[in-house]
Amino acid sequence: MSFSNEKHQPIESKRWKWARILLPIALLLAICTAATAYFPKSAKTANRNNSATALRTNVIAPPSVTATDPGPRPLPATAGNFLASLSGNEQQIEPSITTEFNRAHDVIVTSPTDGGLGPRFNGNSCAQCHAYPAPGGSSPPNNPLFSLYNANGATNTMPFFETSTGPILEARFINQPGTSVPDGNVHQLFTIAGRSDASGCNLAQPDFSTAASQNNLALRQVSPTYGDGLIEVVRNSDIINNMNANLTRKAQLGITGHPVYSGNDGSIQRFGWKAQVRSTLLMAAGQMNVEMGVTNETFPNEVDQTPGCVLNPVPETVTNFTPGILTEMFPGDAERTEYFIQWLAPPTPGPSSNSTKNGKTQFNNAGCVMCHTTSFRTPPTSRPALGNLTINLYSDLLVHHMGPGLADGLAQGGAGPDEFRTAPLWGIGQRLWFMHDGRTNNIVQAIEDHMSLGNSQYPASEANQAVTNFNNMNSTNQQDLVNFLRSL
Repeated sequence: MSFSNEKHQPIESKRWKWARILLPIALLLAICTAATAYFPKSAKTANRNNSATALRTNVIAPPSVTATDPGPRPLPATAGNFLASLSGNEQQIEPSITTEFNRAHDVIVTSPTDGGLGPRFNGNSCAQCHAYPAPGGSSPPNNPLFSLYNANGATNTMPFFETSTGPILEARFINQPGTSVPDGNVHQLFTIAGRSDASGCNLAQPDFSTAASQNNLALRQVSPTYGDGLIEVVRNSDIINNMNANLTRKAQLGITGHPVYSGNDGSIQRFGWKAQVRSTLLMAAGQMNVEMGVTNETFPNEVDQTPGCVLNPVPETVTNFTPGILTEMFPGDAERTEYFIQWLAPPTPGPSSNSTKNGKTQFNNAGCVMCHTTSFRTPPTSRPALGNLTINLYSDLLVHHMGPGLADGLAQGGAGPDEFRTAPLWGIGQRLWFMHDGRTNNIVQAIEDHMSLGNSQYPASEANQAVTNFNNMNSTNQQDLVNFLRSL
């Protein structure tokens, strides 16, 4: 026995020697494999706010992804029309509310339906930013802010993150500059200083470059508004029931998600990149004040009240009680803007084909549909045109953890700094820019940008497994899924 042990001891030593060599290599390969599957596809995702180039540079998809984005479907637009079922009386005011949505505002108010621009603003018209593929949409191919920022003698400079052929971007500060006190508010790009209709106002623009260098800048692109009046009336209970459906499948995919509740009536908020807005009225009135500086009966105070820059009585747009006016001119600008948004029909999908039909199947197989819920049914409504309709919005109207690759560090309401509302996909076939900060114009890259491993600050993206499933598809199925998205 002693002889036998001595005889085999060298062999065991050799085995242990090789194990010590091979084990670290095997562990390293396993780590690399996991990183390939779950890390964001570009190191640039760690700090996307520091330059316009980093913000919108498309990174290369994994070698297994051969699908290409065919690009947005060409015009004419398949969106931007009003609901066909509006009553005759409702249709009569369509020209008035369209005029209001397209109205370009100046500083000085000349009538109760002519709200005033500024003192700080991002744009001077709703349709300026909500422009493509038709009014009510999102950013157009050429950034219209380049024809606005120096209009009427204004002394503004263009923020570094705006580019002439990129998306229109709104800026928020994560913390109040120079402090650790949470901010989260929109910091308007421009001021009315120097304009011929704003004599005496001297306001400086925010220091966006310093904010970016301090990782204190969060950017948002323009969201389309098509079909929002229908989304608005979806029952809270239907959203919850959908959240609680298919729980086994969602657990397998790592999908949770939760609603964001209004602090007023407890209903589910459903508009904005972080589901921070409940209704089309609040959205329209808030955008008027925040984006254009037009005070109204819902938000009656100027965003900036610096003396010499508040040049009109507030609110600047009010209910019009002038005798003899047309009925449709009775409400203020904000209310007419609300009607425009509320009555827009959903986008019409493009033609179906064998490719898009298979693509929808693959969309479901990958698990994308577990967040991008195909449809909801609207309840009976007092405005019949909005009720009893099946709406194919492709969203669950919940917010989800999207990982550090998409996290913008900004908490809003019930949504954390890494959480975003599932963006409705209807109309995506004619959309030019994707993700909350418009970082890419390539829909394949947008899919890949949903993937991100967790870190010490944020959990992993809930989309990781669905993106992995897409990456593991054969080339035909990958391309068909992309073609399906571009058909919506």
